[in-house]
Amino acid sequence: MSSSTPLVTVFGGSGFVGRYICRRMANAGWRVRVAVRRPDEAGFVRTMGTVGQVEPIQANIRDEESTSRAIAGADAVINCVGILVETGNQQFETVQADGAARVARISAEQGVNRFVQISAIGANADSDSDYARSKAAGEAAVSAAFPGAVILRPSIIFGTEDEFFNRFGAMARISPVIPLVGADTRFQPVYVDDVAAAAVKAATSDVAPGIYELGGPETATFRELIERLLIIIERKRAIIQLPPWFARFQAGILDRLSQLTFGLWTNGLLTRDQVRQLGRDNVVGSDTRGFADLGIEPTAMDAILEGYLYSYRSHGQFDAITASAANLRHK
Repeated sequence: MSSSTPLVTVFGGSGFVGRYICRRMANAGWRVRVAVRRPDEAGFVRTMGTVGQVEPIQANIRDEESTSRAIAGADAVINCVGILVETGNQQFETVQADGAARVARISAEQGVNRFVQISAIGANADSDSDYARSKAAGEAAVSAAFPGAVILRPSIIFGTEDEFFNRFGAMARISPVIPLVGADTRFQPVYVDDVAAAAVKAATSDVAPGIYELGGPETATFRELIERLLIIIERKRAIIQLPPWFARFQAGILDRLSQLTFGLWTNGLLTRDQVRQLGRDNVVGSDTRGFADLGIEPTAMDAILEGYLYSYRSHGQFDAITASAANLRHK
């Protein structure tokens, strides 16, 4: 492609949300630089555009030099980097606060035109959750370094590669019981490609700076989401709500085990910080800007979920055929 074609750097572009953003930016005709810690594992992003249009490069937002190299010459920067669990050097503060601050500061220093930060609903400097406080610190640092930045706060994100419905679908396949922490907590699930559309809109057009909270057209409790999952995958499972005190106790043991193994085993099951997060609703605020302000109509869950959750049915994609054959045998 021509060197005059606009260039975007997408930090974390091989991740769940990032790959959708990269595909949309490539379809919009941009050159896409995918900044990731391990570019050798991100080769698949090259297929999202024409030859040479999408390229992974090595960068770590905890490192000044590699971050600067990744941003050099970019017209727009989108930061998708975030973690759900702390591991080794990947800590909430260093990644979601300090890392975001570094990317925004260097982007401003290098004259980048537009900056987009992917944050999360629930970001709050006064929260008792380390995750939520680090997200809020990252937002504040981004806004200070790059006043024209657009900050997107999605609710829980669903899509083919998600870590929510897929996780509980896998659990339902092997367990007769689905234990939940915060079963009555409300969520507003948002389709991953809608989040990508919002990020691309902010990076390629004149969008008013500031915070936008992104939620889908439906609000549901944690229990209701799992009940919907079970209907789709055609399995009957008992849903058990764990008392808060027991959830904190269990998470504390798991956190301790992770510490005792010196990082050889990471607690990806349930952390104390996640228990704190699950104690409060994760929905769009009543007085915040959102999809409507970006001219985007969010996608309903029913339009997407069955398209990838069928794999958790007893016979996967052949479930309907199997059921039909069973009916024939009984006639």
